[in-house]
Amino acid sequence: MLAIEKLFHTSSPIPQSTMELVKLRASQINGCGLCTDMHYKDAVHAGEDPERLNLVTVWREAPAFTDAERAALALAEESARIADNPHGVSDETWEAVRKHYDDEQATALVAMCAQINAWNRVNVILRAPAGFYDPVTRTYKK
Repeated sequence: MLAIEKLFHTSSPIPQSTMELVKLRASQINGCGLCTDMHYKDAVHAGEDPERLNLVTVWREAPAFTDAERAALALAEESARIADNPHGVSDETWEAVRKHYDDEQATALVAMCAQINAWNRVNVILRAPAGFYDPVTRTYKK
């Protein structure tokens, strides 16, 4: 999982801001405090507007996101809530993803959604605490 994560940060065809939005939204839904803390801080450290990040939970109602980001956020939500839909991701969401992302980008988005959902589950199972992540050193300090 760490090797895949490194690939996302070094050669992803998806903008880093979109990657962090996807990871943040899935982590919020999955109740992973550690990942929510990490991806919020990583996004701010990379220059993302904290006010915009505060609107991730209500992205449908907030004009702060592009149509491409909205498609990625919808995919993140539906991948985190896959048990709520017996058919997986909706046709509407998949069509929006395909409208805004080419094959390589769509594949990267799917991989990111799968990866963050896996990380969330590991950290929730292990009861990993939030609040100790340092985005400068990419380490946890207690």
